[in-house]
Amino acid sequence: MEQLIIFAVLLSLGYFFGRRAEKKHYQSIIEREKHLISFPTTSNKTVEHDNREIDHCQLVNGNMVVSVDYFKRILAKLRNFFGGNIQSYETLIDRARREAVLRMKESCPEADMVINLRLDTSSITKGKKNQVGSVEVLAYGTAVYFCK
Repeated sequence: MEQLIIFAVLLSLGYFFGRRAEKKHYQSIIEREKHLISFPTTSNKTVEHDNREIDHCQLVNGNMVVSVDYFKRILAKLRNFFGGNIQSYETLIDRARREAVLRMKESCPEADMVINLRLDTSSITKGKKNQVGSVEVLAYGTAVYFCK
């Protein structure tokens, strides 16, 4: 019985601190997104409706690898058992995508816009059961620099 209580306490502490770290990361993402809101990014393959002359273009990228923690894995297993959306993984992927796009934008601060934005997602498996250990999101596109 004592081991069960210790396990429950450690599980609760891990869940609490994990949620707190996730909220802190979301706040950081929101602040950085506000700062970069005027930086146009599009999935269009060409620069449309802009008469300015292009000086040069450059391939830019940003990636994020985020680990699936023990507590999210437990919640996901419970949700798989009962069915439905696995919200704990949805927030994980959302954070990784947004962070990857921000890192891509931050890699080209002098660019006027990024076109042809693409996102690639891959999982890194761990162990014999092929459980997802972490998820990588790669954001890449073409930074366009107009003549001044």
